[in-house]
Amino acid sequence: MDISRLEDILSHLPDLTILVVGDFFLDKYLIIEHALGETSLETGLEAHQVVEMRCSPGAAGTVTNNLSAMDVNVIALTVLGDDGEGYELKHTLQVTGVDTSAIVVRRDRFTPTYTKPMLRGPDGMTRELERLDIKNRTPLPAEIEDEIIARLRQIVPRVHGVIVGDQVQERNCGVITDHVRDEITRLARASSTTTLFAADSRERIGLFRGVIVKPNTREATRAIYPDCETELDRAGVEACGAELFRRNGKPVFLTLGAEGAIVFHEGGPTHVPAVPVRGPIDIVGAGDSAMSGIVASLCSGATPPEAALVGNLAAAVTIQQIGTTGTASRAQIIEYFAQLTADC
Repeated sequence: MDISRLEDILSHLPDLTILVVGDFFLDKYLIIEHALGETSLETGLEAHQVVEMRCSPGAAGTVTNNLSAMDVNVIALTVLGDDGEGYELKHTLQVTGVDTSAIVVRRDRFTPTYTKPMLRGPDGMTRELERLDIKNRTPLPAEIEDEIIARLRQIVPRVHGVIVGDQVQERNCGVITDHVRDEITRLARASSTTTLFAADSRERIGLFRGVIVKPNTREATRAIYPDCETELDRAGVEACGAELFRRNGKPVFLTLGAEGAIVFHEGGPTHVPAVPVRGPIDIVGAGDSAMSGIVASLCSGATPPEAALVGNLAAAVTIQQIGTTGTASRAQIIEYFAQLTADC
C-alpha cells in the first residue's frame, strides 16, 4: 500500500455509520495522593485520599472512542444500569459524538465498571492498585434480550458495519448472550451484501458464525481446542486461524502482537507485519484500536490485507500514548505511515 491508497481509504470514513453492540464498561480512574494519606480512627487502616477522578468509556467503549477519533459516525447498543455509573458512561460516550439513543437502561442491572485506583507517589509517577470490578453476574433477562434484538433489527439496515464486543467472561451474563449471538448470525447472513459484521470475544470467539472475527493467539487456540492449557507453536496457531475461517466463511484477523497479524481470506493466508514502534509503549486498548481500523477500512472498500495494515497502524499510534487508553485519528495514521515510508 502507498500513501495515496491509504488516504483514499481513510477519506471515506466520515461517510460511514457503524453500530457497536455489546459490553460497554465505565473506566473510572481515582488518582490517590500518597502524601495526603490518613489513618482511619475507626479501623486503623489507611484512608486513601482521592484528589482527581476521570471517567472514560471502556471495553466496547474503547472501540467507539477509536471510531469517533477516525471521524466515523457511531451508534452504541448496550444495557446500562439506572445508576450514577450509567449516567457517567452515557455522558462520556456522548462527549465523543456517539449516538446513545439505542442504549437500554434498566434498574435491575449494574452498569459494568472498572474502578482503577491510581496511587501517585512522591516522584509524581502513578501506579495502579487493585482494581474494583462491577459486573452483572446473573443471566440477562429474556425481555432484555428481546429488546436488544428488536433494536438490532431496527438499526442494522441503516449502518455500514456492526462491531460486536463480547467482553463479559460469564456466559449469558453480558449483552451478547447465546440468543443474541444467534440473531447476529441470522442478521449477518441476511444482510451479507449490505452490512459488514465483525466480532471480538474474550471467551467465545469460536461460537460466532457468518461474521468476521479478530482473535488473538489464545482466543483462537481456545476456540478450536477448548481444553488446551498449553501455548501452541506458530504453526498450531495458524492452523486454528485456518479452521476458524473454514467454519465462518468470513475473513479471520489473527493478531500476533509484535509480529502483526495473519489474515485468512479468500486470497489465502496473508501475513501483515506489525509496523515499527520506538520508545516506551502501553498496549492497553491496542486490540480495540486495531478492530476499529480493520472494520472501518473494510467498510471503506479496503481488501482484508489492507485493512489489517490500517489496524496495525492504528494500534501503533495508540500504544505510544502512555498511561491512557489511546486513540488514533486519520491524520495521525497518515502521518505515522508517511514517517515509516520516509525511513525506508
